[in-house]
Amino acid sequence: MRYLQMQGDIERVLFDGPAINKRLDEIAAQITADYSDRELTVIAILTGSLMFMSDLLRRIPLALKLDCLNVVSYHGKAQTSGQVIFNHVSLPDVTDRDVLVLDDILDTGHTLAAVRDKLQTANARRIRICVLLSKRKERAWDVHPDYIAFEIDDEFVVGYGLDFLERYRNLPYIGVLRAELLDQPNQ
Repeated sequence: MRYLQMQGDIERVLFDGPAINKRLDEIAAQITADYSDRELTVIAILTGSLMFMSDLLRRIPLALKLDCLNVVSYHGKAQTSGQVIFNHVSLPDVTDRDVLVLDDILDTGHTLAAVRDKLQTANARRIRICVLLSKRKERAWDVHPDYIAFEIDDEFVVGYGLDFLERYRNLPYIGVLRAELLDQPNQ
C-alpha cells in the first residue's frame, strides 16, 4: 500500500529501470576503458549514490578500491543549505591514487566541490567525477563531471537512491516529485 502511495507522489517518471540500466552499461564501458591500465579508487557519496554505485561498479571488471563518504548538504530540505558536513572522522587514504568520485546528483556543486577539495588536500593523483544526474543550471561552484548518466532540468527528483525527507530512495526509477509535496512540513 505504501509503495503505491509513493508512486502517487510522482508527477512523472524521467528514467525507468531499463533506461537506467542501458546508460549504466555505457558509462561502465567508458570507465573500464579509461582505467584499464591503472588501479582505481572509488569514493561514493552516501546515501544517495548507494544504488547507483552498486549497479555501476558491478559492471566494471577492474580491480578497484572502494570507500564511501557520508556528506550532507540538504539537511532535510528541498534546497541545499550551502553548508557541507562530512560525517567522517578521517578521509580514506588516497595519496597518489586515481580517484573516481560517485555522486547521485550535481545541483549547485557545493557537495562535489567540497569533496574534490578535501581529496586534493589529501594528495590524490587524479580526481574524476561521475554523477547519475546533472542539472542543467548555473552552479554556485565550478564542478564539471567527467561522466554523466543523465542531464535533467532543474526539478526535484527522487527514486533510485535519491530522496526527499529520506523517502522514495527505493523506487526503481527516477521521477519528478509533485511540487506541492515539497512545501509540506517534515512528517
